[in-house]
Amino acid sequence: MSLRTHTLIDSPVGPLTLVATDGVLTGLYMTAQRHRPPEESFGMRRASDESPFVGAAEQLEGYFAGELTAFDLPLDLRGTPFQQRVWAALRSIPYGSVVTYGQLAEELGSPGASRAVGLANGRNPVGVIVPCHRVVGASGSLTGYGGGLERKRYLLDLERGLTSHM
Repeated sequence: MSLRTHTLIDSPVGPLTLVATDGVLTGLYMTAQRHRPPEESFGMRRASDESPFVGAAEQLEGYFAGELTAFDLPLDLRGTPFQQRVWAALRSIPYGSVVTYGQLAEELGSPGASRAVGLANGRNPVGVIVPCHRVVGASGSLTGYGGGLERKRYLLDLERGLTSHM
């Protein structure tokens, strides 16, 4: 049986719930996020300065302060093989950049799978750290973000230096 724990941290996009399974980060969820698991599945609450959350909390603070451009955290992302491939590709999108769903599908060798890429993107269990907010519609428009388009806009503006830091 796996041991699940969670913590809450404040951020400019609202409270973030960090979830760990057996000491490894498995989730980062925003309030009112689409596909957010039920609260009772998060396990016992821990302080954000306790292991395994302290590193994630520190890196997120650096990110929101505009000082960290790449996360270096152990993650245990659970999903289908296709979702795993999409999430790995998301991690290769440079800070401050965007790609379209179609470009991401092409990069994965499935040029006709932009809709499937979008669905996998929406199921990303560790938003912000696995930067699903860096994927935009074919025209460059902001589309589909589980945390809401206002949060997506904020994260992209933060990375472009267009917003004040935490």
